[in-house]
Amino acid sequence: MEKTIRLERELAYTGTILKVYRDTVVANGIQETYDYIHHDGAAAVLPVTKEGKLLMVRQYRNALDRFTLELPAGKVDAPDEPRIECAYRELEEETGFKAETMEYLMTINTTVAFCDEAIDLFVARDLVKTEQHLDADESIDVEEWEVKDLLELIYGGKLTDGKTVAAIMAYAQREGIR
Repeated sequence: MEKTIRLERELAYTGTILKVYRDTVVANGIQETYDYIHHDGAAAVLPVTKEGKLLMVRQYRNALDRFTLELPAGKVDAPDEPRIECAYRELEEETGFKAETMEYLMTINTTVAFCDEAIDLFVARDLVKTEQHLDADESIDVEEWEVKDLLELIYGGKLTDGKTVAAIMAYAQREGIR
């Protein structure tokens, strides 16, 4: 196997949450140009009620032009912000609950072919009701779900958000829920 070398990285576009680069790479003796998207990272939270239900958020996603059912999540405020701090913040902002206990579940890379976004996934327990702190342009409904019902949505192809699927599947496996 020949070595792969990045010859150049050129910033092509800066958006509000990401940067798009044009990379020149030599692999197997062939020079190619690749698009690369940089994202500072994010955290997502799987909030578990004392009854064992999961709090999910339903919100409009422009890229899909529809409402989706997801875990509460959001991007870090700064590249060096600890992801667990982001998780605590996003949980309260989106659901109106604080967590007394937050444990790391796993990290996922969302789209490794062209983006470096990494999302740390956490499980939140011992929830305390506060209030949502939504951005002016956000409209988020909070819903309680049984894990088995969310698994049915996943297996039926109706719940497709990657971070949400990964977290629910990992949690269900760990907890022995089928």
